Amino acid sequence: MHNLKNKLSLYIFMGLTLGLLTGYVCHVFIPLAGTRETVAEDFNIVTMAFIRLIQMIIAPLIISTLITGISKNSDIKSIGRVGLKTLFIFFVASIISITLGLIIVNVFRPGDALNLSIISNLHDSLNIQEHISLKTFIVHAIPRSIIEAMANNEILQVVIFSVFFGTALAALGESAKKLNEILDIIAKTMFILTSYVMKFAPIAIFASIAALITKNGLSILAVYGLFISEFYISILLLLLIVTLLSATIIHKKIFSLMKVIQEPVLLAFMTASSEAAFPKTLNQLEIFGISNKTAAFVLPLGYSFNLIGSMLYCAFGTMFIAQAYKIYLSPSQQIIMLLVLMLTSKGIAGVPRASLIAISAVLSQFKIPQEGLLLLVAVDHFFDMGRSAVNVVGNSFAAAVVAKWEKEI
Repeated sequence: MHNLKNKLSLYIFMGLTLGLLTGYVCHVFIPLAGTRETVAEDFNIVTMAFIRLIQMIIAPLIISTLITGISKNSDIKSIGRVGLKTLFIFFVASIISITLGLIIVNVFRPGDALNLSIISNLHDSLNIQEHISLKTFIVHAIPRSIIEAMANNEILQVVIFSVFFGTALAALGESAKKLNEILDIIAKTMFILTSYVMKFAPIAIFASIAALITKNGLSILAVYGLFISEFYISILLLLLIVTLLSATIIHKKIFSLMKVIQEPVLLAFMTASSEAAFPKTLNQLEIFGISNKTAAFVLPLGYSFNLIGSMLYCAFGTMFIAQAYKIYLSPSQQIIMLLVLMLTSKGIAGVPRASLIAISAVLSQFKIPQEGLLLLVAVDHFFDMGRSAVNVVGNSFAAAVVAKWEKEI
């Protein structure tokens, strides 16, 4: 599985490199700006085809994964106080990570330097400047029909339906076993389908980068360097905050915990996969002194509900795209975005390139051009390394805090 991921990363890098070369040649040898724009639009046909494939899988992916996730974790009730403490930590961590991402991206505003134009066939859909009141938000969030919500890619409505359906399914208990099995098969099928769609990413990235460089030249690359640097500043700030908060509960033990989890954190960073570090993380937490019962409960749940690095990235990446297209999102709209991200990021944990799917869902919700997603896909591996490492740290700290509250350490 990791070999496949490494191959995809290699192909993405090749697509990025070829896109840069092709775009540079087109920019240099096509003298007229109007002709460059026409060529860029031709490249963007491939880009838009890939985006349509992404849009195609979002709703069924979220429905199947979120419903099965809720119904499978219905035993949290029976686990009682440990489950409630764990979910409380995850909720606080989600708020902190997404809020920090939104604050930093609004301070640095990395997308402003891109100044992209909106593709004409999407221009009519950008009616997001309208005032969103609490009333209109709540009414719009509740679906009249799940079929209508799926057809229009109204992701928040899909999530609301899935939460209700999953909770009702969990309440049925044993009698819902067959339906759970069917939904689980659908979810696994969607994982495979998502991996198929992602195989087209290198071609889409080639086309996207070629279009971008054809139109703007190589000077646009400086924006990427700045964007990546500002993201890692945000990641370091998030690490500092969660470390200080955890230290207030586990005190000096925080230093020995950080030493114990060094290896799985480094593994997650190098492989750009927090899942790859899961077995080692579980083992190291037990060495630290957390019981297997607590570690084996908190850690898997954390991989579904507490991916703090990924959530920060989703907020950062979504606002980067909005800024690139000069789309203003008011503070109230960004608060709504925070709530949407909290829900959608829970629904697609474990999916290949899950952060990109979550961002795509939010772009759809706020009518931001979907082709902006390719701005992130091109350099996603560099972001994935940082967010994967922070995901491991966040889940390890959560397990330690729960263990402290349970008087295990």
